[in-house]
Amino acid sequence: MRAVVQRVSRASVTVEGEVISAIETGLLLLLGITYEDGTEDIQWLVRKIANLRIFNDADGVMNCSLLDINGEAIVVSQFTLYASIKKGNRPSYTKAAKPDVAVPLYEAFVLELGAALGKKVGTGVFGADMKVDLTNDGPVTIIIDSKNKE
Repeated sequence: MRAVVQRVSRASVTVEGEVISAIETGLLLLLGITYEDGTEDIQWLVRKIANLRIFNDADGVMNCSLLDINGEAIVVSQFTLYASIKKGNRPSYTKAAKPDVAVPLYEAFVLELGAALGKKVGTGVFGADMKVDLTNDGPVTIIIDSKNKE
């Protein structure tokens, strides 16, 4: 699994003109799922994201996690995170999981993150044309890959 983690002061997801998720201070997560992913990837990634210390403490130092600040989260599925541009200029998405594999893993990730945070997590609509609006705070953007734990 790959996640683009963005610290936001606000974010929302709109589908067909309707805002379906909106948060204030927290994280907007773009989540890519590959056919090799499973429960271990979900657990590792959720633990990493919930405890990632990228929010400022009282001294202005990035020392607090989403849990520490009682922040919110939105998770948006994004198969394009597994694009390959090795050949030519048109991306290939063969490493991205097909919906029959990706949807259950996406839903499990959202539930597990919600359990870790102790609150409902906002979502997009899997496979929909979404408009994602955000104010990246910092900006702080981190890419995390459960197969490349750097």
